[in-house]
Amino acid sequence: MVCTFITIHIVLTKLEKEGKITKEQYKHLYPTSEITPRIYCPPKIHKKDNPLRPVVDYTGSITYNTARAIADLLNPMVGNTEHHIKDSKDLTDKLKNTKIKDNHILVSHDVVSLFTKVPMPEAMKVIETRIKEDTTLKDRTNLEPEDIIDLLKFVCEGTFFAFQGQIYEQIFGTPMGSPVSPVVANLFMEHLEQKVMSTCPDDIKPQFWIRYVDDIMEAIPAGKLDELTNFLNTVDETGNIKFTHEEEEQNKLPMLDVLAHRQEDGTIKTTVYRKKTHTDQYLNFDSHHPIYQRLGVARTLLDRANNIVTEKDDKTVEEKHIAEALKQNKYPKWTIKTTKQAIENKEKKTTQKNKDQEKSKGQVILPYIQGTTEKLIKIYKNYGIRSAVRPATTLRKELVHPKDKIPTEKTTGCVYKVPCINCDKVYIGETSRSLKTRINEHKDDVDKNSQTRYTRANRKSSQTEQHKSAITDHTSRENHVIDWDNVRPIVKETHTRSRQIHESIQIRKHKNNMNRDEGAYQLSKTYNWLLGHSGVLPPSHF
Repeated sequence: MVCTFITIHIVLTKLEKEGKITKEQYKHLYPTSEITPRIYCPPKIHKKDNPLRPVVDYTGSITYNTARAIADLLNPMVGNTEHHIKDSKDLTDKLKNTKIKDNHILVSHDVVSLFTKVPMPEAMKVIETRIKEDTTLKDRTNLEPEDIIDLLKFVCEGTFFAFQGQIYEQIFGTPMGSPVSPVVANLFMEHLEQKVMSTCPDDIKPQFWIRYVDDIMEAIPAGKLDELTNFLNTVDETGNIKFTHEEEEQNKLPMLDVLAHRQEDGTIKTTVYRKKTHTDQYLNFDSHHPIYQRLGVARTLLDRANNIVTEKDDKTVEEKHIAEALKQNKYPKWTIKTTKQAIENKEKKTTQKNKDQEKSKGQVILPYIQGTTEKLIKIYKNYGIRSAVRPATTLRKELVHPKDKIPTEKTTGCVYKVPCINCDKVYIGETSRSLKTRINEHKDDVDKNSQTRYTRANRKSSQTEQHKSAITDHTSRENHVIDWDNVRPIVKETHTRSRQIHESIQIRKHKNNMNRDEGAYQLSKTYNWLLGHSGVLPPSHF
C-alpha cells in the first residue's frame, strides 16, 4: 500500500507540474484515505445453487479518486454503437421497431464472469486506440492519451483486497466494484461485438445484436444456436471470454426486466419480466419513510408498465398486477389514483421542477423523522434550498455486514474524541486520513514537548505558549496525561464540509473541551439552544 501511495504521489505531482491537471484537480485526485479495499460476495439467489458474486468495495482506497476521474473521462466513449442499449425503455423501443425474418428465433448470450475474465493487456490496447480516435477528448481534459493509459494501468493492475484479515492480489481481470471496471468491460465488449459482426459466417450471423454490458439478445436462424455459440467462444483470442446461451421458450425470451414475445408475423411485443424468485415485496406503506418515497414505489411500477408494455390489453393486465401487489404491501387505493394523475401531469411537473432547481441555493440531506422532517423540508424550501431524505436506520445497516470490519484505528473520514485521564476534558478533531495516522501526529507532538528538558523558567514559559496541537497545550499547562487507548471516532463522514460541520457541532456539544477554537466551520450561535436540548425543538419553533 505504501508503494501504491508513493507511485500515485509521483504521477500526480508530475502531471500537475506539466500543467496537465490543475491544482484543484490535483487535490481532488490525491488520496487522503488509505482503506484497504474489501471483498464481499452477495449470493445470486435467482440462479441454481446460488453462486456468489465477488464485489470489491474500493470506497476510501488510495486509487479510488483516480479511478473515478478516469471513469468520467472514458464514459463518453461508451455506448456509441448501434448495438448498445441504455436501459429497459431503450431495449423496448428497439424491439418494437424490429421484425424478425422467417425461420429466425430469439436467443440470448451471456458472458461468464465478464469483469474477472477481461484480458487486461488486450483491453488496454483497445482503450488506447479508442482514446486516440476520440476527437472530443481535448474538450474534457489536458491529459495526453499516454497519461490516461498510464493512470488506467495503475488503478487496474494494482488490485488488492482484504478478506478475513488477509490481503490478496487480483492477478487477472478487473474487479467488480472499482469505478473504472464497467467502462473497461464495456469498451472491450464493444471491440468483441464489432469483431463478431464483421467476421461471423453468413449462415449463422444474427439478424440483430442488442447488448447491455454482457447480456446480449439476438435473432438468428433456427437450429444455429450451438454453432453460433461455438463461434463466439473463438472470437477472444486469449480464450478467456466464454459465452453461455439461452433459447426462447414458447416464443418468449427475457432480457433485463423486459419479456420479448415473438409474434407470428415476426413483430415483437414486450411485457414486464419478473424472475421466478420475485415476491412482489416492495416498501411497505406502513414503513417509516416520507410519503413521496412510498408513492415513488407506485410511480416506478406504473412508469415501468408504460415504458415496457407495448399493447393495451397487456397494460391492463400489468396494472391489475401492480394494484394487487401494492395492496399486499398495504397501499391504499388512493395511492394508485394519485400516482396516475401525477404521471399524466409529468411534463408540467418536470418543467416546474427544473425551474425550482435553477432557483435552488443548494441541497441538504435529512434523516427521516416523521412529523419533523416534513416541516424542515418546508422551511428549507422557503429559502430556496432543496431537500433529500434518507432513513436514519435500516435493517440492512443493522443486520447485514458482509465486509471485513475496519479496525477503529484505520477508520478514515471521521470526527474523533480524545479524552484526558486526569480530568473530564476532551479534544474534538476531524480527519480525512486514517484515525491512527492523525492520532500519531498528536502523540508525537505531545511526546516531543514532554521529552524536552526545561529550566524552571523555560518550563513556566512553555506552559503559556501555544503549541502545534491543542492537546499538547493541555498536557503542558495542566501536567495531565492523555488517554490514548480510549480515542474513538464519534461521527463517520467522508464529505469534507459535512465533516467539518459535524466537528463544530461536537465541539459545541462537548462544552468542557480542550480545543482552541470551534473548528474549521463557523457554526451559527443559533444552534446553541438546539444542541443544548438533545437536538429536539418544541412544535412552536416550526
